[in-house]
Amino acid sequence: MRSDRERLLDMLDAIAQIQKYAVRGRQVFDDDELIQTWIVRHLQNIGEAASKISSATRLARPKVAWANIVAMRNIIVHEYFGIDRDEVWSTVEFDLPTLKRQIEAMLK
Repeated sequence: MRSDRERLLDMLDAIAQIQKYAVRGRQVFDDDELIQTWIVRHLQNIGEAASKISSATRLARPKVAWANIVAMRNIIVHEYFGIDRDEVWSTVEFDLPTLKRQIEAMLK
């Protein structure tokens, strides 16, 4: 079984993978289906890892939006054709930088 630390590292890796292409900007995201798929897939990975984080760790870090992260994963998996690109981009632009800082702090 993977540890919380390993899952947090998985989340950081997925954030890095997203940021690798997100730096190209919103227009490229909107125009390139492959980049959309890449980003959505890694958001799914973040949510999957977050869903496996122990309740002790989640309770110790209540400012992390654990429920929202897992909920987004569930939407991606179960409502794939209903994914809102604006919501995805908003997550990439505003939520991931905060999540990255939170995870890095947890790993120190």
